[in-house]
Amino acid sequence: MRKVFLISFITILILTGCSVVQTFSNVSRLKYKIHSAKNYQLLGIELGNKKSLTDFHSLEILKLSAGLIRGKLPLTFLINIEANNPNDGNSGYPRTDLNIISFPWRLYLNDKETVHGNIAQSIFVPGKGESVIIPIQIEFDIAKSFKEKSLDDILALLLQVGGVKGSTSNLKLIAKPILGTPFGKLEYPDEITIVDKSFN
Repeated sequence: MRKVFLISFITILILTGCSVVQTFSNVSRLKYKIHSAKNYQLLGIELGNKKSLTDFHSLEILKLSAGLIRGKLPLTFLINIEANNPNDGNSGYPRTDLNIISFPWRLYLNDKETVHGNIAQSIFVPGKGESVIIPIQIEFDIAKSFKEKSLDDILALLLQVGGVKGSTSNLKLIAKPILGTPFGKLEYPDEITIVDKSFN
């Protein structure tokens, strides 16, 4: 009887160990990229409808110039991070639902660190081979982050990312996610770099 119990106990340990390893392997397959960024506003002035500096009205330029002189040019926008969980039960991997319980991040604009934060609530990423959007509201004072820049330089940079023809190529997010698993919290060993061209 004791021998049977010992064999059963060892079998459970082996199966549990394999399950843990498989879960960790599946977690590593969760990928991220910048999906989009929108709703850019600088000192309350919308940027999404502007192509060039000439699209700013004289009153808007006066308002922005005064803000720069005071050293206050608050920039707000929404950045959407796409999280893809390929663990749908195909390709030899069991289906694994994942829960992002923490997502500490640092945002870089034009390779310059600007602001940091975390998600307000956990994000569930089902194992369906589909993507889930993680919305992150960004807010920081660009006058403080780019003190060496003139107003024209700042506006030109922001039009590259938030104007009519804006692109997220000048944005980068550095993050270190913490995931909830059946075996407890799992923190990424290293930070990951999230860009718009491809999944990391």
